[in-house]
Amino acid sequence: MNKKQLATQLAWRSGMSRVRANEILTLLFDADDGIVANELTEGGKVTLPGFGTFMTKTRAERVGTNPSTGDRLTIPSRTAAYFKVGKTLRGRLEE
Repeated sequence: MNKKQLATQLAWRSGMSRVRANEILTLLFDADDGIVANELTEGGKVTLPGFGTFMTKTRAERVGTNPSTGDRLTIPSRTAAYFKVGKTLRGRLEE
């Protein structure tokens, strides 16, 4: 499902216009200025009970190997977005 399809479903289930549903999705999930992205950038997390939690994790610096040359190289540490599935959703997926 893409963003347009998600907006259509949100509009249909809530009775709002598809344009308004798309605006809401943009406010929540826009990578540049969405609520979720801003919270993760500030080091916070967003928890949706039963569904899951959006958070960040810091990956430590490590040594890797260049697959084409075999040379060892240092992979720098970085912060990555992470999603942990909630208990209710995990149970539904396991059915």
